[in-house]
Amino acid sequence: MNLVRLLFSSSIGRKILMAVTGLVLVGFVVGHLIGNLQIFSHPDQINGYAQYLHSLGPVLWLVRIGLLGCVGIHVWAAVALSLENKAARGPETYGVSRWIQAAVASRYMKHSGLVVLAFIIYHLAHFTAGAVAGAGEFKAAASYTMSGEFRLLGFPVVAKGQAVQDVYSMVFLGFRQPAVAVFYIIAVALLSLHLLHGVDAMCQTLGLRNHRWAAGLRRCVALFSLAYLAGNVAIPGAILTGMLAPAAGTVAAQRIAASPAPQR
Repeated sequence: MNLVRLLFSSSIGRKILMAVTGLVLVGFVVGHLIGNLQIFSHPDQINGYAQYLHSLGPVLWLVRIGLLGCVGIHVWAAVALSLENKAARGPETYGVSRWIQAAVASRYMKHSGLVVLAFIIYHLAHFTAGAVAGAGEFKAAASYTMSGEFRLLGFPVVAKGQAVQDVYSMVFLGFRQPAVAVFYIIAVALLSLHLLHGVDAMCQTLGLRNHRWAAGLRRCVALFSLAYLAGNVAIPGAILTGMLAPAAGTVAAQRIAASPAPQR
């Protein structure tokens, strides 16, 4: 109990909480991106993957609750530290040169974090709860029959011929809407900016950075953030521009054929 109290009541404890929850969330966003990139493969892949996750039942909800808890703790710790730092500075003002010296990612951590939080809420409402722009009706009605097995680590987890939710078409049709695609791109750009500073700060808090490899670590973090941004932008970008066509026979292909031009 004393350790828990120390983590939540001290500056060092809050920084550790931010770092640990940040590490968990970085792992999640990377896994989430890998799952979403399956949209470039056969529909069996992303639909089978989604069906496997849904088959976990209570375990999936425990993971979701744990991730939301990490988000809540991360945001709380960030706000608490920000208010503490502001109080410690007092009425001191900073000149223009002092502001320019600070990294852009660091200066806008709070702002990008709030936009990312809003994006997470919207993204869950759209693609998980189906509560945005008719997604709920599509989610309830559209199904897909697996043309082959979906295997995870070599083990079959979703059988051929099994009827599953058509996540492939839901994602495809969602990103055919310019407003949704552009909002997603802006949000992941801000998330990448957040990661650019946050991962570096996380490594420092966890003692993984020192003066010998600080510069190299920053380069690695910058490359990681850039790769994350590119992977995420590729999905809505390819769909919205028509570079990626929906697989034949899917609900997405049928609806796009019936109305080729996306609504603007």
